[in-house]
Amino acid sequence: MSCHHEHDHDHNDHEHGDGHDHSDDITPALQNLLYDQIDFSAFTCLNEEVPGSGAAIIQKTYAQRLEPEPEVKSDADEQLLMLVPFTGQVRLHSILLRTSASPSAPKTLKLHLNRSDLDFSSASDLPPTQTLELAQTSEVQEHPVKRALFNTTRSLSLFFEDNFGDGEEDVTRIAWLAFKGEFMKLSKEPVSFLYEAAANPSDHKVKGAGVLGMGSQIGGRDGM
Repeated sequence: MSCHHEHDHDHNDHEHGDGHDHSDDITPALQNLLYDQIDFSAFTCLNEEVPGSGAAIIQKTYAQRLEPEPEVKSDADEQLLMLVPFTGQVRLHSILLRTSASPSAPKTLKLHLNRSDLDFSSASDLPPTQTLELAQTSEVQEHPVKRALFNTTRSLSLFFEDNFGDGEEDVTRIAWLAFKGEFMKLSKEPVSFLYEAAANPSDHKVKGAGVLGMGSQIGGRDGM
């Protein structure tokens, strides 16, 4: 994978030539940013030195992406494991992050799709959905994922397995983390599925026609 120039995809970090670039570039950059779709209250980060620091870096906005603080630091060793739950289903396109040019920059990122039960042992043993090789740079990196594998993302586990210290650096540091993709509202498909499961074969065709129109009523009655 040719990740050494991934940061070139983020043209906003080369934007200080004339006064208007920042405002011109930030709007398209935000169009596919999955920020409001993250369930921050259910986010978890294992092996963080300061509790809550993992959540703090994903709550930094796009405008705050170059700010050095807050940052998350690993504690007992160089590994970090984050669970990012979304408020619905997303089609993930890419992962953006900012680290540093130091040995504390994470090197290998393993992604696990829709696994909220991982610990460090299972994250190491199970085959990941995709592995990303990160760059050692202080610029914003954007790493595309294999979209066909992430079309039904409800949660994403990120296992930062090592850093560029090659065993000599116990602390991994990350200053910003974000996601790009498409958010899919869950109003129609779950309702249709619930109705299909409960429908009688004899009245399936007649009542099936009203599934979309009755979506909110069916969902409310079932308490979903």
